[in-house]
Amino acid sequence: MGLAGDLKEDVVGLVRNPTDEQKAILVAIVAIAIADRYFLWIEFPFVVRTTAAVGVGFIALFVVSYLLTGHLVPPDEDDDEEYEDEFHP
Repeated sequence: MGLAGDLKEDVVGLVRNPTDEQKAILVAIVAIAIADRYFLWIEFPFVVRTTAAVGVGFIALFVVSYLLTGHLVPPDEDDDEEYEDEFHP
């Protein structure tokens, strides 16, 4: 199908039935854009403004991820085997 067809399918999937990860990423992108415009309005320097906006995006990503899934880190699917520390038997 090609790159254009795959991209079209991804966008259609995002619009019709987004996953929890896609929802969280979309909220983070919107939070970054809003924070960047806010920091521009109060005239922060460029580096400070973009760094702070990305920080706000990460905070929004973790908060939305927690609200959607109920935990910050998803559980491991193959966590059946016990961890063996080779340095401390």
